Amino acid sequence: MNEKLENFKKELVGKRIDVIGLGISNISVISYLLSLNIDINIYVRDENENSKEKLSEEFLNNKKLHLNFGSTYLDDLDKADYIFRSPGIKPFLPQIENAVRNGSILTSEIEQVVNLAPCKIIGITGSAGKTTTTTLVSEFLKKYKHNVYVGGNIGTPLFDKLDKITKDDLIVLELSSFQLMTMRKSPNYALITNIYEDHLDYHRDFEEYVSAKENIFIHQKKDDLFVINKDDKYYDRFLGKVKGKVLEFSENDNITSGAFFKNGKIYLKDKNNIAFVVDVNDLKIIGNKNYLNICSAICLVKDFVDIEDIKDTLIHFRGVEHRLEFVDIIDNVSYYNDSISTTPGKAIAALTSFDKKIILIAGGSDKNLDYTPFGKYIVKASKYLILLGATSKKIKEAVLKVDKDFKIKEVSNLKEAIYYSKEIAKEGDIVVMSPASASFDMYKNYKQRGKEFKEIVLNLNR
Repeated sequence: MNEKLENFKKELVGKRIDVIGLGISNISVISYLLSLNIDINIYVRDENENSKEKLSEEFLNNKKLHLNFGSTYLDDLDKADYIFRSPGIKPFLPQIENAVRNGSILTSEIEQVVNLAPCKIIGITGSAGKTTTTTLVSEFLKKYKHNVYVGGNIGTPLFDKLDKITKDDLIVLELSSFQLMTMRKSPNYALITNIYEDHLDYHRDFEEYVSAKENIFIHQKKDDLFVINKDDKYYDRFLGKVKGKVLEFSENDNITSGAFFKNGKIYLKDKNNIAFVVDVNDLKIIGNKNYLNICSAICLVKDFVDIEDIKDTLIHFRGVEHRLEFVDIIDNVSYYNDSISTTPGKAIAALTSFDKKIILIAGGSDKNLDYTPFGKYIVKASKYLILLGATSKKIKEAVLKVDKDFKIKEVSNLKEAIYYSKEIAKEGDIVVMSPASASFDMYKNYKQRGKEFKEIVLNLNR
């Protein structure tokens, strides 16, 4: 029996529970709380069909569920005992801050999973590489016959599965800064892949973003593990705050213990002992950023999985959709979909993954990021730049500051960009869509953008 969960259920009896937002994680919360016969107040800014579609007919007809819509939908929030927020709801909204001052407990689905789960938890965050690393970790563990639950930004919400999870299971979570921002308990095994400027359209400043990421390890205990990027500029800052054990990963062998890749090979190092894991030429995924992701994933699972299972998993791993995803070779030109790269930092990782200059398709909606440093990477790694979307001007200016004669073409949509790349590409060229920008000016999300890119590329010769 999960005593922590049973005590939490008792704590909720007779309490007022407010749920803000109808994200997928809160649907899990609502479902579980209703199964406990608990009254719930749901707050959604806009009353529309999209909101109602997220609630099943059973939910809508449940008298325990009370819906609140409209511009003043949060006005009586300060009466709540518990407030569950969707990750997209900023915790520093005045009404939320006022409620917390008045005694409300602000929490979320993922925070309660970390608080109440009876098993070990592996948490992964960072500005780039989270999903690939989380997927790799879960694949390693499954290969070794562990029972694994995957949640957070990927997988499914786990709050309504807590009754089924046992102490022998493992939970793997991909965690965003939105989810980590108010977290007061850290996973047993934690990783920050890297830190780049991101989400300044959500966070009040970059320091708040970095501090949110730190919550993944800052509350750990001495027997917990933090995996740290030796090459990241925040290495010293993070290392100075670690309370538990540390493993490092790097592009060099100058680490004490952890994993590194050098001269096309990945190794696991334990002080003075170095074990060969895999040759990157045997892998189906490419690029230094993916090799670093592999190193960090190995560090997280080394206590649970042997090297042979790690190697076998890596050799068969094809990567994650929209993350430097190989699409096709057309007229001896290779096309890659890296739609997930919604920031300059993520796109830089993609640009440096090839051993020859590429044709780059970039641009999209603006998240108030600085593109100035991005210019030098484009000039160094690309032979031609095709731009579209709201950030085109910023990216163009950044490139021309480095090379005023750099070849740039501005287009109005993705289809035009791809067809123009086909027109200028020569045999052996590589075309990469790595936008360095969000997708919301033209698409619902990066997945829709990536899917359209693939569809257009696959139809080029039809």
